[in-house]
Amino acid sequence: MFSVPLAYTGSALGLVLTGRALSVPAFIGVIILAGIVVNNAIVLVDYINTLRSSGMERNEAIVKAGPTRLRPILMTALTTILGLIPLALGLGEGAESQAPLATVVIGGLTSSTFITLLIVPVIYTLFDDISVKLRKA
Repeated sequence: MFSVPLAYTGSALGLVLTGRALSVPAFIGVIILAGIVVNNAIVLVDYINTLRSSGMERNEAIVKAGPTRLRPILMTALTTILGLIPLALGLGEGAESQAPLATVVIGGLTSSTFITLLIVPVIYTLFDDISVKLRKA
């Protein structure tokens, strides 16, 4: 869930760069974005947990999970971004009303893809350290 607020910065930046307003379709894009970003983070954290349950040390599992899950995360992000480009351009009749939705998702996914691969492992490490300290107390 920590990657979701960070993805919103990319979506806000996308709206500012394109000069589009925050509208109902843009809010729908925010909901779509949250689902995709959480899914990407789950893919990464689940693989880290799988590696750890097979006996790998935490830091080693994190270092291995990043490059291994990079392809599925990038494929999800890129297919969504590329699929939404025609909608973001606002081509066609009535498409300009849905363009903010695509702009929010494209901007948010662009920023969150890199943020997920950097911030989620750091937060995972912090929470794991906290849980170890709580178990010892």
